[in-house]
Amino acid sequence: MTTIARNTARETRIRLACPADAAAVCAIYAPYVRDTATTFDLKPPTVEEMRQKIATILEERPFLVAEIECADTRAADATSHVETGDGEAFTVIGYSYASAFRPRKAYLHSIETSVYLAPEAKGFGLGSRLYGALEEILRLQNVYNANACVTYIEPADETCPSTSRIFHERRGYVQCAHIPNCGHKFGRWYDILWLQKQLIPLSQEPEEFIPLPQVNKEAIAAILEKA
Repeated sequence: MTTIARNTARETRIRLACPADAAAVCAIYAPYVRDTATTFDLKPPTVEEMRQKIATILEERPFLVAEIECADTRAADATSHVETGDGEAFTVIGYSYASAFRPRKAYLHSIETSVYLAPEAKGFGLGSRLYGALEEILRLQNVYNANACVTYIEPADETCPSTSRIFHERRGYVQCAHIPNCGHKFGRWYDILWLQKQLIPLSQEPEEFIPLPQVNKEAIAAILEKA
């Protein structure tokens, strides 16, 4: 893979995830758990755990995957999504999802965002494409605030680079909280930053939250088509 830029011959696309993507998502996520403090998970989830997580999130909120067309369909394996009918095969190289910010009902109009990319998918704007599509779908659901939790340490190092904070700031997220020493991993303490982006102008009478299965499917398809 030399590039995943959108104008290459190898098509990249974004779609809603399905539980069958669990193995691919696990393969992307596991190095973040093992090698970085980007996540405070200490052990990578199993495929079954990830399958359940995807299914649970999709009951109310979007879980998106980005995939690239395989140069050789024989390269598609258990971590790939294979199209049926036309013989094309696509490999998942990144994902993004929205999860509940807090469990109580008053938080329904706010969510937490996450995005992870395979190493070869970084640096081509794919994270922004995933977030852009995610945010557009969230607006259809009447989600007003997107929140991102970013691990922080000063100075930044290989376990906790500044890339996530910079990425979110470029996407219009603004820091609203800094909580010190709340995660312990690799024998050291890490801070977290909370960054927030307002997706819809606030109202004292917000529109009712719409669970993902009730959102207009054609509208979602249009968002994903142009992502």
